Amino acid sequence: MCIVNLLVSCFKKKFFLKHCATILLVCFFLCVTLLPGCRKIISNSIPQIKQNDLRRLSYDRPNIVLILADDVGYEVPRYTGGQSYNTPNINMLAANSLQFTQCQTAPNCSPSRVMLLTGKYNFRNYTNWGVLDPSQYTIANMLHDAGYKTCVSGKWQLNGGDAAIRNFGFDSYRVFLPYTPANMKAESDENWYRYKNPHIYENGAYLPDSATLNKYADDMFAEYISNFIDSNLTNPFFIYFSLSLCHPPFTPTPDDSLYATWTPESQYSAPRFFASMVNYMDKKVGQIVNKINEAGIAENTIILFLGDNGTSNEITSKFQGKFVTGGKGTTKQYGTHVPFIFNWQSHITPGTQSNTPISLPDFMPTLAELADINLPAEYGIIDGVNFYTPEPGVQDTIRDELFCYWKPQVKSKTKRWAQTTAYKLYDSTQYSKFYNLIKDTSELHPITSRRITPEETIIKQQLQQLLDRMQ
Repeated sequence: MCIVNLLVSCFKKKFFLKHCATILLVCFFLCVTLLPGCRKIISNSIPQIKQNDLRRLSYDRPNIVLILADDVGYEVPRYTGGQSYNTPNINMLAANSLQFTQCQTAPNCSPSRVMLLTGKYNFRNYTNWGVLDPSQYTIANMLHDAGYKTCVSGKWQLNGGDAAIRNFGFDSYRVFLPYTPANMKAESDENWYRYKNPHIYENGAYLPDSATLNKYADDMFAEYISNFIDSNLTNPFFIYFSLSLCHPPFTPTPDDSLYATWTPESQYSAPRFFASMVNYMDKKVGQIVNKINEAGIAENTIILFLGDNGTSNEITSKFQGKFVTGGKGTTKQYGTHVPFIFNWQSHITPGTQSNTPISLPDFMPTLAELADINLPAEYGIIDGVNFYTPEPGVQDTIRDELFCYWKPQVKSKTKRWAQTTAYKLYDSTQYSKFYNLIKDTSELHPITSRRITPEETIIKQQLQQLLDRMQ
């Protein structure tokens, strides 16, 4: 008999007042014993939500914004010790972030981007310049399949146009260089339209010239990202902002007085514009950060900023009191050492640094961990490791050594090396040359068998073992 019927019966028999205390005690007992069963019955009548589905519904997975600067080495931003350029927005981002001081890439863009997006060293899946093998999987595939909305805006340079962009996991895109030209000269010619009057590709077609006339590519890319954010505030998203800046040609930006009269057909590149291009890159980074703050999603958004390789060798910059020439296209430190900032409000201690070596394949497993995703078995071998942990100081104990394989074009000579933050060993194709990177940044004086110390011998042996494993 339910509680209501019992009470009605009591009133009908007119002894409720006489036996009030007893009745209330019985009611209390019935509530305690029967209601949990009632809850169980009600619960069992509702379809159960799996844990992963519940996680998506509650939207506790972080948004991820990956900003990749083109040809920006470690010596460029002010926060790393650069002294030639103004980068207030990047400095502010770094001041509120975890700064990784030892991020290493390939010496130029196409190999680096394949490593970054696929989580693999180039010897596993890099085929040729400007091409990503359609059989591969990317960070965007991983996040898209986990329920993320995905967007790429900026330089593509992975070939294949609309079909490839969507195959690699991107829902939305506005890009430059959707198809890789047949030869480097043709790509160089196309590069002249990477800034003013850009050749922009969107939804399977190039925008008409009238839509890009006098516009600046990175303005259009940042605008597209801003609109994408506005349209995706209720679900997690992944944005790959692949800046055109600061790759040659070095030309005026909209903040320069010469911009109004300059045209791509002018066909000139002047390194004096590089400082303005760095400033404008910084401006675009600030625009995206501000958009995230204004949208009220900063605490649930991870922002990653890094360079794809070293600065052009046409550029000399002052860095930590000395002048440094960019090393793009070389395997030396200024060709591969890039800035890397990891920002996640309320999750990290602002302004902290980690000296652990970071390699581009590390980004896929790290973002998988942050998004609570198990990497699918069909992705095959992933060479990277997770470089982020909330525990203070643990970042510096993640790994000691890095590997790199570099063969940008079919006819190029293969170069392989392993390194720590202080030492670097090339494989036998470079006669096993061994360098102290602290004392010999330019790699001019290899350590010979007569000069090597016992401690260095051990390090060299460890690096050789890493080279032997990466076959």
